[in-house]
Amino acid sequence: MLSKRDNELLTRVGPGTPMGQLMRRYWHPIAGSAELETSPFRTKEVRLMGEDLVLYRDRSGRLGLIDRWCSHRRVNLAYGVVEEDGLRCQYHGWKFDQAGTCIEQPFEETVHPDGRFKEKCGVAGYQVQELAGLIFAYMGPQPVPLLPRWEPLAWDNVVRDIAVTELPCNWLQCQENSVDPTHSEWLHGYFGSYVRTLPGRGTEPAPNQLPRIGRRHQKIGFDVFDYGIIKRRVQEGGTEEDEDWAHGHPILFPHILLVGDQFQATMQFRVPIDDTHTLHVSQYIFRPAPGTEAPAQTSVPVRWVTLFDESGSWVVDYTFNQDYMAWSQQGPIAERHREKLGEGDKGIILYRRLLRQQLDAVLAGRDPMNTFRDPEKNRMIALPLEKVKRGISGRPQAYVPGESGYSVDAPQIEATYATWDKVGSGTP
Repeated sequence: MLSKRDNELLTRVGPGTPMGQLMRRYWHPIAGSAELETSPFRTKEVRLMGEDLVLYRDRSGRLGLIDRWCSHRRVNLAYGVVEEDGLRCQYHGWKFDQAGTCIEQPFEETVHPDGRFKEKCGVAGYQVQELAGLIFAYMGPQPVPLLPRWEPLAWDNVVRDIAVTELPCNWLQCQENSVDPTHSEWLHGYFGSYVRTLPGRGTEPAPNQLPRIGRRHQKIGFDVFDYGIIKRRVQEGGTEEDEDWAHGHPILFPHILLVGDQFQATMQFRVPIDDTHTLHVSQYIFRPAPGTEAPAQTSVPVRWVTLFDESGSWVVDYTFNQDYMAWSQQGPIAERHREKLGEGDKGIILYRRLLRQQLDAVLAGRDPMNTFRDPEKNRMIALPLEKVKRGISGRPQAYVPGESGYSVDAPQIEATYATWDKVGSGTP
């Protein structure tokens, strides 16, 4: 279990929080490019790590992500006018560029042609880039790291599809599921089988029929590698010589799950909207048979996943929705101080430890894991998907704390935590 204080530390992501500082060092998908193409106002309201923002593409094609509220009279800029070089407030005509700089104030400039008032009236503006049909945002300090070109995102000759939903819970309980192998046999096997026997599901169970359990896990293991954590497992009927022992959906630090192989992959991003809501973005990537061309896509389609049926009950007929239900039913922020963790939870313990190590690195002034600055190395970041799942090569080299330069300044870190506690984090 975690103490109340440590749970607060790892879940709170708003401005000024330690975890907020760590998460702001990463690029986060905030929308599909296609969403701006179909938006009635050419804009999209975005909430990311507790900040209300507006995403837009100006008429010259440049993306902007700025504070949602005009600095003049606090009007919602999501209803502003998209122009050639920025977003103009619909209320009094103030205009902002993609950096959040106020570049026009019509009446003020009329009465004070030589005035410099607009220089004091900018709003927050954040970096945005596009990759694989997704729009990513970076909210951290300079210098801005490279947007990671993870292998499936950099593949060409593919078909892509994006599924998005908003979950009423903290991002951490979504990501912890990725290092929890044994839930699959119960949530997706036993419970999934049970759901199919319920009235209205199209099947009639035999008298006294019980749900079926998925293949039970006999052994699980985890390795920290250069980019995150790899899961390994032996299930019923298997041995450590089987592919499955060298295979497990890797998580890419801090909040990505990678599933699939070299022919079909899914990247799942768990993006903190705020402390109690998560944007779950899944991109499905399909490669054609060798020597063939994938159908051309003019844009990558985006679909929103429904969580509830017409009666207001959770939709749990599908594997993903079963996960969404379980994560959300832990509460807006799971009470980890009440947990009773066992052998099946050692991946969760390892992941929480890795989070704390990378948080300590940032608070000590160092780049955290998966900060990329070399363009050549970032052309396509090879992942253990094929190597581990398909047994093509050996296990990736494990990350050992301290061997990659993540030394920490303990007094500086503790001072930061103490300051955070004093400014109203809500820490018990």
